[in-house]
Amino acid sequence: MRRKLDQHLLDSMSKNLGNWHGPFYCNRKDPRLIVPKYNPMLGWTFNFANPYAYLIVIAIVLIIVGSQLF
Repeated sequence: MRRKLDQHLLDSMSKNLGNWHGPFYCNRKDPRLIVPKYNPMLGWTFNFANPYAYLIVIAIVLIIVGSQLF
């Protein structure tokens, strides 16, 4: 029961328009790194309030640049 309540709370955080800044989701209270977009039919996005999101984005960019150089 508690897990279902916690999931409902997390889902309501991602539905709150106050946590969205344009196409970017930023919510320090949300512990998830990857969250569903406001319209879940459109996929998933990073929680840019989580510092690990920036590390993953930098790693992806480095992999793309590295693959073009070698």
